Amino acid sequence: MADSLKPTPLLEQHQQLNARMMGFGGWNMPVQYEGITVEHQNVRQKVGMFDISHMGKFLLQGDNLRQKLQPLVPSDLSQLEPGQAKYSVFLNEQAGIIDDLIFYFEGFTESGAETGKLIVNASTTAKDKAWLLEHVSAEAIGFEDVSDSLVLIAVQGPDAIATLQRFTPTDLTAIRNYRHQSGTILEQPAWFARTGYTGEDGFEVMVDPETGKKLWQTLLDAGVSPCGLGARDTLRLEAAMALYGQDINDTTTPYEAGLGWLVNVDQGEFIGQDILQKQKADGPPRKLVALEMQGRHIARHDYPVLVNDQEVGIVTSGSFSPTLGKAIALAYVPTAYAKSGTEVSVLIRKKSQQATVVKKPFYRRPKA
Repeated sequence: MADSLKPTPLLEQHQQLNARMMGFGGWNMPVQYEGITVEHQNVRQKVGMFDISHMGKFLLQGDNLRQKLQPLVPSDLSQLEPGQAKYSVFLNEQAGIIDDLIFYFEGFTESGAETGKLIVNASTTAKDKAWLLEHVSAEAIGFEDVSDSLVLIAVQGPDAIATLQRFTPTDLTAIRNYRHQSGTILEQPAWFARTGYTGEDGFEVMVDPETGKKLWQTLLDAGVSPCGLGARDTLRLEAAMALYGQDINDTTTPYEAGLGWLVNVDQGEFIGQDILQKQKADGPPRKLVALEMQGRHIARHDYPVLVNDQEVGIVTSGSFSPTLGKAIALAYVPTAYAKSGTEVSVLIRKKSQQATVVKKPFYRRPKA
């Protein structure tokens, strides 16, 4: 099976560290090195790094680029300033989420064309590419897929910026949250984005493969903990960040998934707008809620959620939280059961285990 999976440019580095590997989104990816809990706590308390080169990466350039992308997302792109990023989603006609993504608006060329980057999930890269080019021509947006040719490393944690700053003359502290900037690292071209998927501060750094290998080793020598997909999943779950394919998919809408904050139903026309206007007015029929288990039993993906022994919902993600020291989960339930404090149960190996709906996120990083 591993032979059919795509290797990231850092595969040799992962193998040298004896990482446990697995297939994810068509790629051969590291799951863990020292262990999920150790890697998780290193990110929460110090700094860790993730090879996220498997993410889909599209370069875009064209006249009125933001305007051409606007019908594909429910978020207002027109107000983006050069160097600013926007988290959003591609929607189908039923307002189901095709994928979640980040659009990084770079600015203008000398001829006035707009440029930007689109980062999407690994498992949906081909689907996103097809959807995008079905609605706008590749020529109109200067579409270039660099998913397989560039390295992307996420450096996350309280010490992330101070550690990364040692290897670049670019002033990272001047790049605010959800901003990005080109610069250099290890004397080579690099692109820095102050975004991440862990609930901690940090950067995602895009470089060419050779620089990526040197950067990985340089950070490793500096004491940065290599982290795998296992820790990435527990970190994002504590931060209540949705995982595509589990918490959100083609049948879930932004309002159901708790992503209503990125929807602007009053902007110009966009795909799925009618459904979202109705859900905004009437309320969604179900919501993605946070569950805190009352024991140490783990509520896994697809486990039924019960009220009065009747199945009412479904768990989408669940794990033991290393930070909180308790089992947590995300689940879809009817809106009537979505209020914080509501008592429900989860069917785990044919036994009903008590859980409580709590406010999201489970973890929020302390203010500096």
